[in-house]
Amino acid sequence: MSDEKVSLEISKELYDKAKKWVEQTQDFSSVEELVEFLLNEVVSEESEEQVYTPEEEEEIKKRLRDLGYL
Repeated sequence: MSDEKVSLEISKELYDKAKKWVEQTQDFSSVEELVEFLLNEVVSEESEEQVYTPEEEEEIKKRLRDLGYL
């Protein structure tokens, strides 16, 4: 991942809430670190392909057959 940074604007109210949360939890060193973590999590989740186990696939196929789709 690149170290190059860009600016992002959010409402002052949301920033203040995030700052208060960061100060209370001390899980992140800054609001910027929190936002970067959250965006990375959301983007990573969306890009992950959902994989079914063989048993889940068979159950799905059975349901589709029962509904007349297969």
